[in-house]
Amino acid sequence: MRRTRTVPTGARQIIAVVLPARLPADPPWPQGPLPFTHGTRTTTTDTRRTYFTPAAASVLYGTPDRPTRWHRQVRHAHGSATIDGVELLRTPTDDDPDRALAVLHLTITGPELLDTLRSLAHRPGTTPPFEITGPVLTALLQDHAHTRPNTLLEGYATVETDALPYTVTLLTPGRRPLPRLNRGRDHRHWPATQQWLWALASRTNTDDYPPDPATVPQLTAGALRISADWSALVLRQGAAFIGHRRDHGPADPFYGYAELHMRSIYLDALLFGMIQRTHIDHLTEDLAQVFTGPGEANRLAGLERRIAHFRSTYWRQHLTTHGTANDLLMAYQRQYRLSDRFTEILAEAADHNRLIQTQENQQISGALGILTILGLPLGTALGALQVLGDQNPWHLLTATTGALAATAALLTTRYGRLVLTSLRGRPLTDSRQLTRCHRDC
Repeated sequence: MRRTRTVPTGARQIIAVVLPARLPADPPWPQGPLPFTHGTRTTTTDTRRTYFTPAAASVLYGTPDRPTRWHRQVRHAHGSATIDGVELLRTPTDDDPDRALAVLHLTITGPELLDTLRSLAHRPGTTPPFEITGPVLTALLQDHAHTRPNTLLEGYATVETDALPYTVTLLTPGRRPLPRLNRGRDHRHWPATQQWLWALASRTNTDDYPPDPATVPQLTAGALRISADWSALVLRQGAAFIGHRRDHGPADPFYGYAELHMRSIYLDALLFGMIQRTHIDHLTEDLAQVFTGPGEANRLAGLERRIAHFRSTYWRQHLTTHGTANDLLMAYQRQYRLSDRFTEILAEAADHNRLIQTQENQQISGALGILTILGLPLGTALGALQVLGDQNPWHLLTATTGALAATAALLTTRYGRLVLTSLRGRPLTDSRQLTRCHRDC
């Protein structure tokens, strides 16, 4: 096994840990996101609202009447990890109003940044989270049975079972530049900053995933070059921000604001993508249940209402007039194919709607056919009696009986059987029938 090199400490080593949670009731915490300050600037709810569109801001921060986000500032240190605060963001869906996201803000000291990320990802051979991030974070990560409230969330929220966190990481070089993680000859053209960008976003080292030299250019092909001083990479389970020059510490004229943006608006853009993914997952499940039994028209109507609500409230690819947050959101969407999946949902919903409309039209046509089959013989018989001026009740009974017999005979024909089948309207419940109806349509 390769030996992991001891790496120098970065000037800034920040992790935001995002976990799905359940929030049965609003916590008595201050409303809004966790504020961060650099110099004279503080990222409050009001300042963040000016960055995002009103629709996106209402999802991320709620309104004064209906808040969706709360925070609690803490200072809990254990070993190399310090928890700076926690946030709760309510992300309800139609069938799960208690759904939420819990965000822990960590500062890592020493050379354990990558090992901390690997531990959070439960990589083989990693140190248990208790020894890295302390009992508070361990309680949050391991509260699977919901049998006791964890210390940090004070019983107001519980983490979903078997949930792996999404991590957003910032690393800036200190006095010494970042070393190369892969020193083989095959990786000599892979810059050290790109190696770290991939390692932090994927939460892997060379033991977990030895990169194939042939695929190295593809690993960081989606990296976002935010400026000459730093870049970002968004993957399925994590995102990373890397500084390209030395960070001079708290007095650095740039990286202080970079940290401020990473822990606030850039994190919020990724949280918005996670909310979108949750809703698309639920819409996909609802779409699969449309034809599970009788009442498919009502289920489809409800699904179309939920799609319209999602489209008007959550489906955004333009969060702000500033480009970086939009780029981060679209990078997250590409990782989970959210745009393609939503397009497929719209197409399948349209197909299902056409199938149900076809079935309803067939039932209407069948009803009209029944009226025709019943009315034509009876109307002919009664019309003939009226023309002849025959008012004998026995003749009327005979004509009615003959008309009913003619109707029964017509129903035994191919046309009559087709009318009865259309009127009965068998539910589209199996894949073969769906395929056949889709082809006929």
